Amino acid sequence: MFKQTRFLLPVVMLTLAGAAAAQSADPARFYKLDFVVKELDGGKPVNSRMFSAMLGLQTPGRDNSPAVIRAGGRVPVPNGTGFNFIDLGVNIDVRDLRDVQGDLSMYVSADISSMLQDNPGAQPIIRQNKWSGIVLVTPKKPTILFASDDLSSKHQLQLEVVATPVK
Repeated sequence: MFKQTRFLLPVVMLTLAGAAAAQSADPARFYKLDFVVKELDGGKPVNSRMFSAMLGLQTPGRDNSPAVIRAGGRVPVPNGTGFNFIDLGVNIDVRDLRDVQGDLSMYVSADISSMLQDNPGAQPIIRQNKWSGIVLVTPKKPTILFASDDLSSKHQLQLEVVATPVK
């Protein structure tokens, strides 16, 4: 009887170890998404801003709300008889986060706008970058999702993300 018990214990331990390994191989259910908006001048960073959100993997039968980031302000612009207010800043929407063979697929929509006022008293110039699409990122690896050149300078605007599993 002692010999049977002695061999049973290692089998039980191996089974538990296998179950733990299988559990750790499961993809995370939630991810922290760290977005960085970078402004480059001739390829060198001159400005950056960071925005974060949490989002769960898309699951059937569950209401999967998007992650929504809004940062900025309402700027008054004279219209002759008063003011119009323009929303400026960063708007990032993320939805449909899915595990695709260890990578993450998600739909990202970004609208980044700012106001240039070179001449006081002149009408301001609104700079705007809008991007959207389904993107594929590797968890824990910085990935540039979108980039646009400024047509009037050597500046470029980039949107980068790092997706970190939350356990």
